[in-house]
Order: sequence, then structure tokens, then C-alpha cells
Amino acid sequence: MEIEEAVLALAALSQSTRLEAFRTLVRREPDGLAAGDLARLLEVPPNTLSAHLSILTRARLVTSERHGRSIVYRANLGEFRDVALFLLRDCCDGRPEVCAPVVDSLQSCCSPKRKERTRG
Repeated sequence: MEIEEAVLALAALSQSTRLEAFRTLVRREPDGLAAGDLARLLEVPPNTLSAHLSILTRARLVTSERHGRSIVYRANLGEFRDVALFLLRDCCDGRPEVCAPVVDSLQSCCSPKRKERTRG
């Protein structure tokens, strides 16, 4: 990832409505969310949300696909991963001891949840 791409992604996420839209779309993976539903959830006028989604799309953090009359938006988790890895690699500068605490905390917060077995 180039610096310009990282700056574009970070700038797109630096506004509260866009950050909340992205967070909501991540939570709705893999199905995504129709634009109108996302606008209602965020309590944002559709035309305002459209402008925000356009910025997130240009930053490649969000993708869209037409489903009939609706446009369904999804978080681009691959691009999000690339931004996070860019920051980790660039900031750690090849020194794993610097980033080890960050990586450890990522693993603990993002570990798959174990399904509890019910007794029958």
C-alpha cells in the first residue's frame, strides 16, 4: 500500500458519520446493508449518507452492488486489513517488539467466539 492510499482511507474514516457507517457495515458482513436501511440506522438523510458513502467508496473501504432498486453496501475488509497492516509495518519499521503488544491485543479482541454446547 502506498502512503497516498493510506491517507485517503484514514481521511475517509476521520469523519464521525463515515466512521459509524463503516463500523456498521463491518458488523453487517457478509450480507451488507441497503443504503436506505443504513441511512435509517444512522439517522442520516439519504442524500447526506450518499455523499459519505461516495467518499468511503473512493477510499476503497466500501463496495456497492445493485440489487433491484436498492444499492447494497459492504465493507471492504481486505482494504481495511491493508490499511491496518500498512500502519503496523510502517510504524514498527521491522521491529516486532514495538508492535507485539498491538498484535497481541488484536488477537484477543478478534478471536472467534466459541459456541457453547447445550446439554440435552
